[in-house]
Amino acid sequence: MTEPTPDGIIPKVSIEPDRRLIDPDRVAAATQGLGDRAVIDKWAQRFSVVADPSRLALLVSIHYAGEISVTDLAAVTGMSDTAVSQALRLLRAHGLVTPQRSGRVVRYRLADAAVHELIHHVRPHPEQPASEAADR
Repeated sequence: MTEPTPDGIIPKVSIEPDRRLIDPDRVAAATQGLGDRAVIDKWAQRFSVVADPSRLALLVSIHYAGEISVTDLAAVTGMSDTAVSQALRLLRAHGLVTPQRSGRVVRYRLADAAVHELIHHVRPHPEQPASEAADR
């Protein structure tokens, strides 16, 4: 992988001059689309956090609830309060959820617009027929 320069800029990936290419235009388009490798690394890390089924279930539940407490999330997902708290700690650390305190109750909500959009692809709104969701 190409390393960033001291000013944080990642040099453009160069293709070896003697490298055989089948479709140079497609290689150029793919190289341009790939862009900054640091962005790819950041998204890979974000996906690794979301890849856990329990954490994904929490995110989907939070998405549809708007804001929801740890205890209520535990009831919805069938997880213990402790397991939910630990998962939320990780989701908070990655900037995916944010807490909102109301007296003694802390409710969580999504903090990442990209995750909000992703959830619409993972679990379309319940009132949407499953056949419509499959057509996407």
